[in-house]
Amino acid sequence: SPCGVADREACRRRDFSAFTRVLDFGRRSHQLVKMEFAMHIYGFILKVLSFMITPILAVRAFFVHQKPLPPIKSEYIKCSASELARKIRKQEVTCERIVRAFIVRCREVNPVLNAISENRFCNAIDEAHTIDQMIDSGVKTEEELERDTPLLGVPFTVKESCGLKGMRFSVGCTLRDGMKAMENGAAVEKLVKAGAIPILVSNTPELCCSIETYNFITGRTNNPYNRFRTSGGSSGGEAALLGSGASVIGIGSDMGGSIRVPAMFNGVYGHKPTPGIIDLTGHFPLDPSPDFQKVLCIGPMTRYAEDLTPMFKILAGDKASSLNLDHKVPVNNLNVFYLDNCGYPLGNNQPTREIKKKIHQAVNHFKSKSCKCEKADLPEWDDSTEISLASFFGSILKSVNKTLNNMSIKFSLPHEAVKFILGAPTFTLATIHFTALLTFKAFIPKKRREMYVVEAETLKKKLTNLLKDNGVLLCPTSAQPAFYHGLFPLKQTLTCQAFLFNILHLPATNVPLGLNSQGLPIGLQVVAGPGQDKLCFQVAEELEAAFGGWVPPPSSY
Repeated sequence: SPCGVADREACRRRDFSAFTRVLDFGRRSHQLVKMEFAMHIYGFILKVLSFMITPILAVRAFFVHQKPLPPIKSEYIKCSASELARKIRKQEVTCERIVRAFIVRCREVNPVLNAISENRFCNAIDEAHTIDQMIDSGVKTEEELERDTPLLGVPFTVKESCGLKGMRFSVGCTLRDGMKAMENGAAVEKLVKAGAIPILVSNTPELCCSIETYNFITGRTNNPYNRFRTSGGSSGGEAALLGSGASVIGIGSDMGGSIRVPAMFNGVYGHKPTPGIIDLTGHFPLDPSPDFQKVLCIGPMTRYAEDLTPMFKILAGDKASSLNLDHKVPVNNLNVFYLDNCGYPLGNNQPTREIKKKIHQAVNHFKSKSCKCEKADLPEWDDSTEISLASFFGSILKSVNKTLNNMSIKFSLPHEAVKFILGAPTFTLATIHFTALLTFKAFIPKKRREMYVVEAETLKKKLTNLLKDNGVLLCPTSAQPAFYHGLFPLKQTLTCQAFLFNILHLPATNVPLGLNSQGLPIGLQVVAGPGQDKLCFQVAEELEAAFGGWVPPPSSY
């Protein structure tokens, strides 16, 4: 070797490092062989069925005429919430005019989308009129209005499960049909106190248990970019309204990608916060377990990136001051890590070529800003599906009976399965499927579940050390864009890369990056270290400026 003494030592270390990587690859390959056989047979079956059924649904969609969404007529619909609030404070437009514009848009799109569970349009108009009278009176200066009620007069929408006083609170479950929310959920109340006006509650899957928004009470919600495709779940009603221009900001909840995946499917922004920042009081379902309450998060959903920070600041309340939300890290000081794959998911649902391309384009954008960018070296990422399923169904939710009893719902899996087969179900297939995973601990043996729980802790420590207070991870929100209605049993693992960050308790934001060749929204998620939610928002704004953000859905097909 031409190396000197010092160089020979460096070469030796490099050779040893390469050797250990080979051993690690061998260990990972051996693990794959040993992985839960039943799970991966199940995954293979899902892939085959999806391969067979998807073309049939595509042909059907091609030959059946789609009713297009009406074009957006009001100029105010395309304003951000922050801009609308400024216009209202400056009396450039009345609050009532803004609210009426969004109500008109809701009435235009809902016959196509079926995203509204119940509205309060008349009450919202009355509240808008009262706000206009207050502003006209001059009892507060413009500065005082901004300080005390930063979202004064801005209409917003609420996922039904988050609780809006006087509105439907069945959360898609027939056993709760007719129930109304007695009070505003804590998050909703904070927005109301900030001056925003709730105009409706949006549709959810039954008990928020599915990645497709469908239930036996209000039916199925359609995607504004293609009504034959899903809006996602469980915040699918919210996302569809935002994507169609019928809402500008909304409140959703995220237990396994339930904000971020619908946000991607509908081309908008959705943030899962660091756990413990936003109060969960008033949400249904809500398990009392502390571990569960670290996985479930309420968060903002917006059409424009600039609204994430002000909305989050309001929702965080007193905790906002400790997060330094107004302090931005210089862009060239950001450390940007990325992953463009989904590990080894069930059914081998790897990101589409167009999603991978968008991730690389985003990375190249940050390289052009002199950021340090590199692919993350995280072997545990390969097991993200198993880590998510084992941690949630095998550790966090320990007892199906206890969990359902806490919801005051009686459920017998064998009984409900038979009723479903006979065509007389009380619960949807999604809820039965969710309960089966919970009952059988995601079909993962106990020793393997324990291994994956340990692996989750290892991955969390690695990511926390890697990201610190100036690092972000760019990775897929979902491996594929919105799928055809009815395919959700075959597509459950699409959400596991989003689900993983609920398990790891890290903040994550979906960022839309335009439409694919089929006209469907695609994007990525931005992940930051614990308590570094502001980095997610900063990167979202940077990418919105670079790629354009929300793209209005077509008004003709």
